[in-house]
Amino acid sequence: MQNGLGQHEVLEVHELAMFKSVCTTKSFTMSSLAQDPELKALLDADAQSGQQQLQQLKQFLPGGESNQ
Repeated sequence: MQNGLGQHEVLEVHELAMFKSVCTTKSFTMSSLAQDPELKALLDADAQSGQQQLQQLKQFLPGGESNQ
């Protein structure tokens, strides 16, 4: 158990982190292709917040920043 989480909860967090990683990558990639400045700004903001959320999720995973 990590951080008082059961194994199934750690697996759920891992699944969330993987999904967030894919979403963040897509926002970052689409941002570079966007022509509209407002859309580009939205995608950039989403990619940045996705990175922050990934860092928060990683602390619940084995080997995460606060677990070392």
